[in-house]
Parts: sequence; structure tokens; C-alpha cells
Amino acid sequence: MTPESDRRRSEARMPERTSAPQPGGLRDLVASSWLRARAARLEPELAAAPLDLDADALDDLRAAHPLAAALPVVRRLLVQDAEPGSGVLVAVGDARGRLLWVEGDPGLRAKAEGMRFVEGADWSEATVGTSAPGTALAVDRGVQIRADEHFAETVKPWSCTAVPVHDPEHGELIGVLDVTGGSDAAAAHVLPLLVATAAAVERELLIERLRRPARSRPKPTRRTGAARLSILGRDTGELVGATGERTTLSARHSELLALLAWHRGGIGAEALAALVYGDAPSTVTLRAEIVRLRRALAGVAPELGPLARPYRLGAELELDLGGVVELQRRGAHRAAVEAFGGGPLPGSASPGVAELHADVAAGLREALLESGSADLLLAWGRDRGRDDAEVWRAALHALPRLSPKRAIAVAALERIERELG
Repeated sequence: MTPESDRRRSEARMPERTSAPQPGGLRDLVASSWLRARAARLEPELAAAPLDLDADALDDLRAAHPLAAALPVVRRLLVQDAEPGSGVLVAVGDARGRLLWVEGDPGLRAKAEGMRFVEGADWSEATVGTSAPGTALAVDRGVQIRADEHFAETVKPWSCTAVPVHDPEHGELIGVLDVTGGSDAAAAHVLPLLVATAAAVERELLIERLRRPARSRPKPTRRTGAARLSILGRDTGELVGATGERTTLSARHSELLALLAWHRGGIGAEALAALVYGDAPSTVTLRAEIVRLRRALAGVAPELGPLARPYRLGAELELDLGGVVELQRRGAHRAAVEAFGGGPLPGSASPGVAELHADVAAGLREALLESGSADLLLAWGRDRGRDDAEVWRAALHALPRLSPKRAIAVAALERIERELG
């Protein structure tokens, strides 16, 4: 290590300076973060962390990430105090803001699923706006974000503190440590604790690295990513390129891109035309639309430009609908249902989009039936399964004998029986 690298890391760990509130009542640090979120066209009511890594990708990244070697240090200094009832979560993320490990109070972890504070989720400023992990990475220094200072509405009940972690030799940003919970998570003593933990982590990484032969030491890596398409609850998709450019697609291009992303192995022209247009599909019309789609992608994600025979995307495209499936697979059923929302492209008449909606909804329904969560089953019955007797019976079975909510399930079952005859 050099004196210069020591100076950079010391400055990066320093907390933000407290300054006079901005006109809107926000500190300089928070006001600047909100401006960045608005410049990225985020909306407080809609901003949410996408699930950026599926199970396999998460396992691979964990195994290869340098912070894996220092995880025992983090657990010893932070996690062992985050026991059941502590009201504290400890997260370790990579340099892009993706959460690799989330540990701590089990009850709080279940609640945090509702805002998708889960392993594999992207908590960068570009996706959720102001939050401790994302903002700490954006400004490269320790920060504390309290309640209403968060940009996204779903995160405002929480408070958090985060500190960036740097490569001990090169000074490159490699990750972030975060403590999330109630107001205590942003108490005055938490930031110095995280600063000390980050220093201990970097020291452990240096010691571990010096033990290896020079030829096996890792080299700094550059940030890479895939383009991402958001279609849940939207009639037109929003495409974010790998380097952050954004565009709103037409309804037809949204359908095409979503279907190509879902059928990753490729799909024939006739089959794709049938999924997009329905009856009497025209492959000539499809080919012309594919040409227009390539042009639309050129300025944001040219690497996606569809290839033919069979039709397929030229590069990986992350689909927010896939994040719902991954949440369900991990058992985060509440977060999966909330993320699914109005489903993919709810205004679309495309048979293929209808199939996507039906397939994912069926998977969620089966997961809820297996989980036996009374509240989730009641919500599903109310919002999506009004005539689904099996869901209402499962909810009735899951409710305590004296629960007043049993009347809701009983009334629904009686109505279904009457309507059937």
C-alpha cells in the first residue's frame, strides 16, 4: 500500500459533512442524490430494486468476489450482534450495488422482502434512488440515510448506514457494507462501527492476498452489466442499456423484446409471429417489425439487435418478470407477489404476453398454496382469484380458528357455490 492509497481510502470512509438543510429540508448529500435520481427519470412511487442475479449467477459472483474472503470478519464484527429481535440487517454488496449477502434479524429479513432488500437485488442509485448502499457507492464515502430521506416511497419506513470497501492494493471500489433497520440503524455510533469494519475487511484482504503467490493475485475488474427491460405494470417497456442509457419502447417493440428475452434459446419466425399477432400471423410483417426494433435499440443497447433463424437476442437481456420467478424460487413469496403487481404489459393484446402473465401467475399461485400464508392467500383471492375456491379454502384452513378474517373466506366460498349453481 502507498501513502496516496491510504489517503484515498481514509477520505472515502469519512462520513458526509452535515450542512444546512436545502429548501426542501434535505441535506446537501441527500438533495444531490435526489437530483441524480430525477435525472435518471426515477419516480418515488415506482422506484424499486430489481432482482439482478438469479440463484446460479449469485452463487458464481459470491464465489469469485474478493469480499467472500473477508466475510468472517464482517460476521464477527457486525452480524453476531444482529440476532433475532435485534431489528438489524447487515448486507454486503458489490461495487454495482447488488446485494450478495443479507443476514441478521430473521423477522426483519421477512419484512425487508417487501421492498426487495434481498440477496441478488440491485440497490444502486440508478434503480432505487437515494439509499445508504447505493449512495455510498455513488459518492464513495460513508453515508447515513434516515427514513424520509430515501427517494423511493417503499423504503421510507427504514433507515440505513453504509460504507464503501476498496481494494487494499489498488484503491478500487469493490463493494459496500450496510446496516439497515429502524431509526437505530442510522444512530451516531453505527457509522464509526462500519468504518472500522471496512478497515478491518481491507486489512484482512491484504493479509490474505500477501499469503498467495504473486501470479495468483486478482487484478482489478471493470464494471460490466446487461441491459434490463421493465414491463411489469407498464403498457410500454422501459429499456436501460448496460451503460445506463434509457428509452421507452413502443408497445409492439416491448412485446417483441419481452418475448425474445423470455425465449432465450431462440424462436422460429412463425411461432414468434403467432405469439405477437395471434390469428393469421404474418412473418412478413414480423420481419419488418424486427428491422424497426433493431433501429430502436441502436442508441441504447445495440448489442441486443435480434438475430435470425431462429430469432433471438444478440446479448443477454434481464427482464423484471424473471426477477419475480426468482423471488418465488427463493421462497420470498410476499416480495414476488408485490413485484408482479399488474403483470407484464397489462394493456397488451398479444397472445404471447398473455401466456407470460398466465405462466408466472400460475407459479405464484402454486407457491402460495404450498406456503400456506393466510394473509397472502387472502390478498391473492381478493386481487386475482375471486372465483378460485381452492385459494379461499386454503386461506380458511390457514387462518386461526377465532380470526375475524375467516368470515371473508367463508363469504367468498359461499358466493362461488351460489354462482356455480
